[in-house]
Amino acid sequence: MSIHAHGTSSDLSNATPHPGEATLYLDNAATTPVRPEALEAMLPYLAGVYGNPSSHHTVGERAAQALADARGRVAAVFGMRQSDVIFTSGGTEANNLAIKGIAIAAQLGRDRRHLVTTPIEHESILESADYLERVHGFEVSRVPVDGTGTVDPAAIGAALREDTALVSVGYANNEVGTIQDVGAIATLARERRIPVHVDAVQAAGWLRLAGSGADAISIAGHKIGAPKGTGALVVRGRVPLEPLLHGGGQERGRRSGTEHVAGAVALATALDLAEAEREEAFARVTRLREDFVARVLDRVPSATLTGHPVHRLPGTASFTFAGTSGEAVLLELERRGIVSSSGSACAAGSDEPSHVLVAMGIEPEVAQTAVRFTLAHAASKPLDAVADAVAASVAAVQSTR
Repeated sequence: MSIHAHGTSSDLSNATPHPGEATLYLDNAATTPVRPEALEAMLPYLAGVYGNPSSHHTVGERAAQALADARGRVAAVFGMRQSDVIFTSGGTEANNLAIKGIAIAAQLGRDRRHLVTTPIEHESILESADYLERVHGFEVSRVPVDGTGTVDPAAIGAALREDTALVSVGYANNEVGTIQDVGAIATLARERRIPVHVDAVQAAGWLRLAGSGADAISIAGHKIGAPKGTGALVVRGRVPLEPLLHGGGQERGRRSGTEHVAGAVALATALDLAEAEREEAFARVTRLREDFVARVLDRVPSATLTGHPVHRLPGTASFTFAGTSGEAVLLELERRGIVSSSGSACAAGSDEPSHVLVAMGIEPEVAQTAVRFTLAHAASKPLDAVADAVAASVAAVQSTR
């Protein structure tokens, strides 16, 4: 069966909108279109190969074989063992399982009740840390970041204690795109025999996942061209992990529940493709982003780029526009056929300023002017027209204030 993409937005210049939809989709950090190859790969496991992979008969064994193959492909990208891969429903579940599962296991096994993280992490990290404080009596050290959203590995090292159960740091920030030196952090923690979890939900497809030194890494399928509801936590077998879901003992007892075989196949396919394209996509999209940033800063006097100017994801360009409202600018952009965002799509319904920007030292009223543009891995055309639309949109909002 052959699946053809229609109206996808991977190539920004060729996006074909449906009625009422925007021409240019620049919110790929929130979600990406499903790759045709991932959809084609998963279709047989939605209907034809329908067995439960835990069933001990030929129908179930076919599903189990597909699941094992997908697990092996995911493990290869991480440079870890097949048995280290736990399929999840997405990045939020993977982060919850890593934070709570590793920390609670350390509490039960060695009475360790201390967690180290930063204040700019995804809500699934921060809320999990809050849960450990409230329910399990953990202490949480939230190591500050600088004005670019960068945490100093030495500061992480200084926060480590004898009772530290886990360090959790995002590989790349979901709002401003700043990339952290997770290798240096992992080295410092390894010297103290403290496990490190890395949230690589935004980094997957852009940055190398193998060789980071992390003990646990989270990804989400819908950020790399697999369907929503797919993800994985890859955790080294030597790291104790308390399951959050109990039942039939699937995923080697670490995440019970009948596995989403089709989703696992789609995730493995999308991850394989993203890894194969990674280096070329990184260079190509970085050039597009740099040109776009330069043009916006030149055209919009009130624009300030947020995040690290160099060590950032190729596809992320985030700005504040002093004297505006970020939501108003977004509406003006959408009127001009461009979809972007004001930050994390996971802060549903929140009108509070971004916790990431505030932690970086940006005043709350300025943080509320933030707009984030995130490009697809397949983006290939200059964004001059988008920069012009940004300038026009900001000017329109400023003229009404």
